[in-house]
Parts: sequence; C-alpha cells; structure tokens
Amino acid sequence: MKSCVSTAMSVAVVAAGLVFSSQSHATVFAAWQVAGVPFGDTLNARKYPSNALQKQASYPNGTVLQMTGRCTGGVNLLDIARQPQRKQRQAIRYRWCEIWHDPAQNGHFVTGWVYGKHIAPY
Repeated sequence: MKSCVSTAMSVAVVAAGLVFSSQSHATVFAAWQVAGVPFGDTLNARKYPSNALQKQASYPNGTVLQMTGRCTGGVNLLDIARQPQRKQRQAIRYRWCEIWHDPAQNGHFVTGWVYGKHIAPY
C-alpha cells in the first residue's frame, strides 16, 4: 500500500512539474507581421512546416502574428530579436516558424507554421 501511495505521489509531482514548465514556454511570444505576400494573396498557416500539409488559416499582409519563437533549423526569434530587422529576416527567410493562433476564431488557440519569407518583425 505504501508503495502505491509513494508511486502515485511521484507521478503527481512529475505531472505538475511538466504542466508548469510547458506553461512558462507558452507565455512568451514574439510579434511579427505578415509582409511581402503578393497583392491579392495571403500567407497560409499550416499544421506542420510544409507546403503540402494541412492549411489552418490564411492571413493578409499587415496581420500581426503571435510567434512562439521557434523556427526550423534551430533558429529562435527571441535570440535574434536584438539584431537589425534586415538580419532577422535573413535568418528566417527559408525557414518555417511556429505561430500561436485561433484559426477557427472560436477561442481555441493552436500552434501552426508559416513560411519565414513572408513575415517581418513587428
């Protein structure tokens, strides 16, 4: 019986630690905006970082996006934030970057991916 209680307590402590550690990462965002999309077109947000995968939403030029900071290739937007805008854009030009958005506009936020060529620091 003591073993079961001890195991249950250990699992609860680990689970609580995971919940709090994942929440801390979700509260820091970098604001970037959609830029450079051809006239009459929109930037597609995808479920995964690939043009061939599920489209979640589309955003026109000027839309401000909440970026998680994570981009493919190990680039972190928060790490490059102090560089000139030109250098920031160069760093992510051919990378996919993760966003936090509400594609159905129903209060259910999810992560998605946008192509770096069409976003700029806000």
